[in-house]
Amino acid sequence: MEICIREIRAQTILSKSGIPGVDYCLNPYVGCGHGCRYCYATFMKRFTGHREVWGSFVDVKINASELLKKQLKRASQGRIMLSSVTDAYQPVEARYKLTRQCLRVLLDHQFPVDILTKSPLVLRDMDLFQQFDDIDVGITITTDDDRMRKLFAPRSPPIGARLQTLKKLHDRGITTHVFIGPLLPMNPEALAGKIRPYADSFLIDKMNYITRTSAIYRQNRLTRWLDPDFTAEVVERLRTALGERDTTDIERRCN
Repeated sequence: MEICIREIRAQTILSKSGIPGVDYCLNPYVGCGHGCRYCYATFMKRFTGHREVWGSFVDVKINASELLKKQLKRASQGRIMLSSVTDAYQPVEARYKLTRQCLRVLLDHQFPVDILTKSPLVLRDMDLFQQFDDIDVGITITTDDDRMRKLFAPRSPPIGARLQTLKKLHDRGITTHVFIGPLLPMNPEALAGKIRPYADSFLIDKMNYITRTSAIYRQNRLTRWLDPDFTAEVVERLRTALGERDTTDIERRCN
């Protein structure tokens, strides 16, 4: 699918967060080229006026770092998340470097930062991460089976590349976490074994947008993963396999 990229000038870049433990969200882009079929952020189209299919467009906030400098002058110290409704390291970041520019601004003020991404491009900014007093870099890893990744998020980076990214961050002394969400068909013990040595904490979330993905489950004979009792058992197996570690299970009603 061809991605339509448009440069825009945003009015604001730093927004108050309703996420527990996060004070602000910073989204350098509108939309995401990964185009994951379960993406919760499609609601953004209600506010942006886009009629295109979600995943087919990315708006680039070319004045992101300029806005951030202005807003930080008035903002009280607080934890900032990159990003809540986009992937700050999606493919267009390699060209525009908005995330890197914003990190430089945040570094000047030493705001604590949480990053969540699927992309190995995050390794590019290792030099900046090592200068922060407080930064946590998370990698989304939803399954140990790359065949499942291709079914649900075919344009996202392969699982093996994400695992290598996690290991490299850990080996360089960066605080890391893994977001296992949404929980895709997997071998929970196998996944735990691959991520346990390289993450300081874990966050688990079930598939919350079943109406968007139910056809994929049915067509690929994966319907038992739609059973709440079965997925609850998988979550418990995953928690057990991860061991005595900071592991949070986000409980939500599947819809």
